[in-house]
Amino acid sequence: MEVRRIVPNVFDAEPAATREFYTGVFGLDVAMDMGWIATLEAPGTPRAQISVFELDGEEGRDPFISVEVDNVDAAHARVLELGLPIEYALRREPWGVRRFMLRDPAGRLVNVLSHAGD
Repeated sequence: MEVRRIVPNVFDAEPAATREFYTGVFGLDVAMDMGWIATLEAPGTPRAQISVFELDGEEGRDPFISVEVDNVDAAHARVLELGLPIEYALRREPWGVRRFMLRDPAGRLVNVLSHAGD
């Protein structure tokens, strides 16, 4: 399993203001906008990203970071092998990713994903 990118997630009751801050100050482009989440990326460096979420946009799941891997099934198997509890079961989401979530030792929610076509 290879890690492709790690994206910090920012949650805000006013996500539009936060999105405008990062696009205005750092010149980030909007790579994806689904309303409740927008992913911003640096022009010319598309792996330099930040995601801005509407607060509680995923019904009680506010992941601290998202880790994209080339094989989410292998990552999931590794987590189970280590005996770590899964917080959000492995599934394919309607927006084209397969993912699951677990908590790190400090209790932060970690979103682990692969794009479904990968």
